[in-house]
Amino acid sequence: MKKKKGNLSELMQFAGKHKYLTYSSWVLSVISAALALVPFVYVFFIIKEVIDVAPDFAQATHIVFNGWMAVVFAIASIIVYFGALTCSHLSAFRIAGNMRKKTMKHISELPLGFIGESGSGKVRRIVNESSRATETFLAHQLPDMAGAIATPIGMIIMLFLFDWRFGLISLVPVIVGFLCMFKMAGPSMAEDMKKYNSALEDMNNQAVEYVRGVPVVKTFGQTVHSFKKFQGSIDSYYKFCVSYCKKCRAPMLWFTMLINSAFAFLIALALILAGGQAIAQSVLLNFIFYVIFTPIITTALTKVMYMSENGMIVADALERIHSILDLNPLTEVEKSERMQDNSVEFENVSFRYSNAQTDALKGVSFRVGAGETVAFVGPSGGGKTTVAGLISRFWDAREGAVKIGGVNVKNIKHEDLMNYISYVFQDSRLLKTSILENVRLGNPRASDSEVLDALHKAQCDDIVAKLPDGINTVIGTKGVYLSGGEQQRIAIARVMLKNAPIIVLDEATAYADPENEALVQKAFAQLSKDKTVIMIAHRLTTVKSADKIFVLKNGEIEDSGTHEQLVENGLLYAKMWKDYQTSISWKVSAKNAKAEMQGGVK
Repeated sequence: MKKKKGNLSELMQFAGKHKYLTYSSWVLSVISAALALVPFVYVFFIIKEVIDVAPDFAQATHIVFNGWMAVVFAIASIIVYFGALTCSHLSAFRIAGNMRKKTMKHISELPLGFIGESGSGKVRRIVNESSRATETFLAHQLPDMAGAIATPIGMIIMLFLFDWRFGLISLVPVIVGFLCMFKMAGPSMAEDMKKYNSALEDMNNQAVEYVRGVPVVKTFGQTVHSFKKFQGSIDSYYKFCVSYCKKCRAPMLWFTMLINSAFAFLIALALILAGGQAIAQSVLLNFIFYVIFTPIITTALTKVMYMSENGMIVADALERIHSILDLNPLTEVEKSERMQDNSVEFENVSFRYSNAQTDALKGVSFRVGAGETVAFVGPSGGGKTTVAGLISRFWDAREGAVKIGGVNVKNIKHEDLMNYISYVFQDSRLLKTSILENVRLGNPRASDSEVLDALHKAQCDDIVAKLPDGINTVIGTKGVYLSGGEQQRIAIARVMLKNAPIIVLDEATAYADPENEALVQKAFAQLSKDKTVIMIAHRLTTVKSADKIFVLKNGEIEDSGTHEQLVENGLLYAKMWKDYQTSISWKVSAKNAKAEMQGGVK
């Protein structure tokens, strides 16, 4: 069995040569901690001299010297600690940066469907927040850990150096406080930290999905409570935080009280030693020193407590980073096999999403000839989008083969496959840059005139005409925004400029209003010329003219044929068409009734 590396060993693998800066920060932090204790010795000398010469304080001739020596060592401690933090920060920034780079590089090698399946909010939080957690740990907690370990060692030596009785009684609240802290921050806390981060991660992911669904909320008048996953994630996070706070309340109360009460134990011991008589000068001197010195215990123990917590945070962060790094990337061939044409073929393909209980596709087989336009329709969850994703190799089939031009997609280089296929999503997004640059993403070498020609073919002339700076207008600034249908037409112009031989349209008219849908359909007509087109659609009017329609249900092809053939056979498609026509008729009737009512009011 492979031995699991420690958290620090894993972090140092990302550091490269900068790991020596981390080691230097530890050494400097230990030196700083030792220097920070020296001023207390000089303070003791001052107190001792004052008590020894009292009431003739004029004989106290070393107070100034001892005072300046205390200041010098305190300043030296600060300077050395600043050097420790400088080293640790330089190393921490490099490690966090390398961690992000390695994770993002690995994500780029994973199946394209990984982001969609995991959720962009979750992936973003893992990449950003997890690396940030290690950055804080390396930049602050590790140097403090070295100092926090050195401080108690020096403190114990000093506690027993002056009066072992006061030194021993000073450790009583420390030991009891440590036991309280262990109950709160012991092994169970690691599991609690995992639950906390999972709840926060889930809430973050659901928040992103909710924001993306706001247009649907506005369109259909739904309330926030209709998004049960988002509401449930907030409730789960709230319940966990409240229960965890209650769990830590009592231990934290006792810990805080004990580590701040060392002086009470010292007073009790001083009274016992006095035995009801006047306290001896030597006992008084030691008592005063320990009252001044023991507050360091509070600082040291607090650091230890937070170190244990942050160590668990880092362990959880690394585990989440590895949840991405341990995923296997797609296999990549050095050279693509030559494709014969633009045909697409599935041979007995089965596929199951990770963490799913059933197959999304079960033994699916079909062939789309070069230049044909085919459509996939069926109930939600039938496997339509999965078919589109497998063609583009967003995932790899569990069984069977997906072929393009007679070649298994696994034997086509990823770059070549992406150049061969264009994908129009149902919620195509534009970057916050100009229309020109958004369209030019399809072909970075295209000229301005070629971009304008693509926009014209995609029915975008009206969009360009209304923008203040034409194709140079930056989307998302100065109130310049486009509707869903307009964004879709810009996305189609991008695909036209790319000019790939195979087009995949995944619910591409889902968010378009009737006016935009008509323009999008005209753009599709231009886009589809001499191309192999795969359409995924719910609106059946958009697939009537397809060369062939495949009906998917529960991951299997239920039926196939032309629109006319499927309507005549009376099976699932015929029922879907009838229901669709009924819904269209209902909408028209409702619209007419509303118009008549408005006319009556007038």
